[in-house]
Amino acid sequence: MGKFDGKVALVTGGARGQGRSHALNLAREGADLIILDCCEQFPQVEYAMSEKDDLAETVRLIEELDQRVVAYQTDVRDYDAVRSAFERGVGEFGRLDFVLVNAGIMATTGEPSTRMDAWTVSIETMLSGVYYTLKCGMEPMIESGRGGSMVITSSISGLRAAAYNVDMLNPGEMGYGAAKHGVVGLMRNFARALGQHKIRVNCLHPMGVRTPMVVNEFAGRLIGAAPPGWMANALGVDLAEPQDITDAVIWLCSDESRLVTGSSIAVDAGAMVL
Repeated sequence: MGKFDGKVALVTGGARGQGRSHALNLAREGADLIILDCCEQFPQVEYAMSEKDDLAETVRLIEELDQRVVAYQTDVRDYDAVRSAFERGVGEFGRLDFVLVNAGIMATTGEPSTRMDAWTVSIETMLSGVYYTLKCGMEPMIESGRGGSMVITSSISGLRAAAYNVDMLNPGEMGYGAAKHGVVGLMRNFARALGQHKIRVNCLHPMGVRTPMVVNEFAGRLIGAAPPGWMANALGVDLAEPQDITDAVIWLCSDESRLVTGSSIAVDAGAMVL
């Protein structure tokens, strides 16, 4: 028996990376999955974003675990599309227990990051998109009366400044940092208001994670140009693995964290203590 037998989780940005890791681990614990991902390339992002084949592979891997899954190509910037995906997914399974708000981008490198639309796409994806997901997710969870857990993926860039020179005050980098800070405010408000419905809401703040968003030539150039110690942490780890973040997600969805809500939890190897 899994700890999430009979439960249903929705994951945004679930086609690959952290989102896929979260989905597969939840499936191994018995949960059925609703997966959302835009599966398209944004012109403001230099690295290759997820594709339809990535989403199909996540579905295949979940089905191999004998769990049910539905997947929707959905852009979290589109409120109506997000609402439709929730309605279809919850209609398919009849319940919703966990919402993992994971979709994110890094429009932070190269010439595209200097254009003002890099700010816009970052805020729309990682702040507005988070709000849309939380708002649509809370409604079936309140109606069910069973409570649940919502976990927002922020970043250590949501807890501290990342800019080490004036060039990094570009629209893409600032959009990323502003969105990741902003979701902390959303989390606290949703946690306070939804507590009476036994719905817990928390933020995770990962360090750099070994996913295609971080491990690519464009991010490599940015990191290579940074001053010594820019990505330093107390444990001397280069990057976290997706599983490191997933382990925290699983805990926040489980009854083992039943009294944890309104919290910002850094999974950062001690970066925030330096």
